[in-house]
Amino acid sequence: MSSILVQALKADYWKPIQTGSEEDSDTQTVRNLVTDSVAFYPEALLLKKPFSPHFAASLEGINLKNRQIPELPDTERLIVEAAGGLLVPISETALQIDWIQHWKLPVILVSRHYLGSINHTLLSVEALHSRNIPIKGLVFNGKDEFGNEEIIEAYTQLPVIGRVGEEPALSTELILKYAKAFRDNLN
Repeated sequence: MSSILVQALKADYWKPIQTGSEEDSDTQTVRNLVTDSVAFYPEALLLKKPFSPHFAASLEGINLKNRQIPELPDTERLIVEAAGGLLVPISETALQIDWIQHWKLPVILVSRHYLGSINHTLLSVEALHSRNIPIKGLVFNGKDEFGNEEIIEAYTQLPVIGRVGEEPALSTELILKYAKAFRDNLN
């Protein structure tokens, strides 16, 4: 999803925390899929194991409890990709949403279609609203077999930025196609 947003907005990209991969990171994936010349900022924290940051760090003997929140890169337009969901723990004292709130970032919420995604999405919207974090809109991902979109739209009243189908593989061409479709809804 980040590749589409970076391409559509011609924005720079930063994933502050990467877990689970050192060589094939999300930053590298986005870099490989985006055709525009944008900046890619290095991760503030790169952890080897594919777990939540707090657990992956503990396996590597890294204490994140008193770690300062990194500063946002100094750039005009930036897509920041979170390490998992809003309430994913970064440490025993900080959640992903705490960093988002600290940075005063608006959120584009991605709702993947599966049984339970209505609840997950509505809880995420409630968490963002409870902290006065602005939500720019929703992106739906996958095939809607459960009527998720209609009910989520009705309850949230949020704009839909776009929909991404169930795609077997990502390619530059596919990213360009979706970026074009999203562009008008992002400005």
